Amino acid sequence: MEISGIISAIVIGIVIGVLGRLVVPGRQRIGVLWTILVGIVAALIGSAIAAGLDVADTDGVDWVEWLIQIGLAALGVAALDRTKARR
Repeated sequence: MEISGIISAIVIGIVIGVLGRLVVPGRQRIGVLWTILVGIVAALIGSAIAAGLDVADTDGVDWVEWLIQIGLAALGVAALDRTKARR
């Protein structure tokens, strides 16, 4: 992955983190920085999964890749929220 790909993954990760947080119902007890970090990780892992499933490079918008990334971000936000709630 080139530096431009990493930078775009970070920018997209911020958006993915916010969308993932919106998908999870209720109030989350994690901060904005954790949300962004979860989004970045979800964007990178989601891109790898989409590439493995051969749906990463399509004509137009990569909807399947976005859905994978948002789903992973929602799972990450929910898991981190549960971890923070137990403390």
